[in-house]
Amino acid sequence: MGLLKNEYIADDCLLGLWEINETFDELLPMAMLTPREEQTVMSFRNEKRRVEWLSVRALINQMLHRKAAIIYNEDNKPFLDDRSYAISISHSFCLTAILVSRHRRVGIDLEYMSHPISRIAGKFMNEKEYIVPEKAKQDYHLYIHWCIKEAIYKICDKQDINFKQNITVSPFDPASRGAVLCTVTNRFGTEIYEVHYFSYHNYVVAYCIK
Repeated sequence: MGLLKNEYIADDCLLGLWEINETFDELLPMAMLTPREEQTVMSFRNEKRRVEWLSVRALINQMLHRKAAIIYNEDNKPFLDDRSYAISISHSFCLTAILVSRHRRVGIDLEYMSHPISRIAGKFMNEKEYIVPEKAKQDYHLYIHWCIKEAIYKICDKQDINFKQNITVSPFDPASRGAVLCTVTNRFGTEIYEVHYFSYHNYVVAYCIK
């Protein structure tokens, strides 16, 4: 399937989705690897990990219509090597997601709803947050909350963020897509974020721009 989405969600923010149906050998030429990147991908023992890694490179190349090399800092935060865009990356099961912006901070998360999440809700939900009473919708609602908090965690550079204690998602009813206000409070102060989410088959995607 390859490229599913490559669209501007704001004036300088581009969101891409890739469905991984290709083999390692099929993805390799699309990734246009440098010699150092070839060494990196071949160092992974797990074939699934290799394919996921290549899908990220193939997707960013198609999004920007050029070879775009991704590097990571000591906190494992991704950057383009030429610093032309801020970038956030997520992958789950057979989907890869990337969000880029020239001038703004970005965060994106993608989750495959493979199992009930209610049993661990107490680890990331706080008493101010709302989950619908209808049991049929609860797991989906919880997955949206989780994705929203992951996206915020990434946009905040993973610094001093506890999902339960530092991030509060304003009450909302789950839909196929929507936007939610969230508050982050930590030692750096208080900041409000608008996080967008949407579903795709059995996946949830959440992203924010600041």
